[in-house]
Amino acid sequence: MKIGIIVAMDKELHQLQQLFNDGNVLVQKCGIGKVNAALGAQRMINEFHPDCIISSGCAGGNGDDINIQDVVVSSELCYHDVYCGRAIDNTTVYGQVQGLPARYQADVHLLQKAKELAVPGVSVHAGLIVTGDWFVDSKEKMREIIGHFPEAKAVDMESCAIAQTCYINKVPFISFRVISDIPLRDTDASQYHNFWDTVAEHSFQVTKTFVESL
Repeated sequence: MKIGIIVAMDKELHQLQQLFNDGNVLVQKCGIGKVNAALGAQRMINEFHPDCIISSGCAGGNGDDINIQDVVVSSELCYHDVYCGRAIDNTTVYGQVQGLPARYQADVHLLQKAKELAVPGVSVHAGLIVTGDWFVDSKEKMREIIGHFPEAKAVDMESCAIAQTCYINKVPFISFRVISDIPLRDTDASQYHNFWDTVAEHSFQVTKTFVESL
């Protein structure tokens, strides 16, 4: 089975590359944001022809049950910064690109495997991940996003764009996002910066454990 893993940043790339030495697992960096994520996913599909793609990296968390270093696995994904309006199609909802699904569902088999993971010291939550081109560094911005998607457990900048690309190409997809900060409990993104100094390395073991279960 050929597995592609896409990350956004060098910090994530270096940590995950150290965990995999199997030629059937390819870890690549796409860059930050939706366009980079989609381009990176399409390039991986064209050149590596993976049987599935995993998005791995960090995200802001939401919810009373979510804490820093927890991992959110995508049961579904959508955009928090897309609105196509109602002038042409009054069935398109906020967060949906017209003509495409309102939410992208994670592959059923991959999601079931993810739910069965048991990684000592790490809590894994399945739920909605929302994506947009915005680093959420204020409570006000997070409240705006959660106002549209109160059930969201994580907010990132790449996952849904990769999900859309995989949907179009019919490639199974799932996202694992380590919670680096809780914007509604923080004021200046200090949690995010401290995350990279303290706990990130252990959290990416969840992705490794998941790949080994496939």
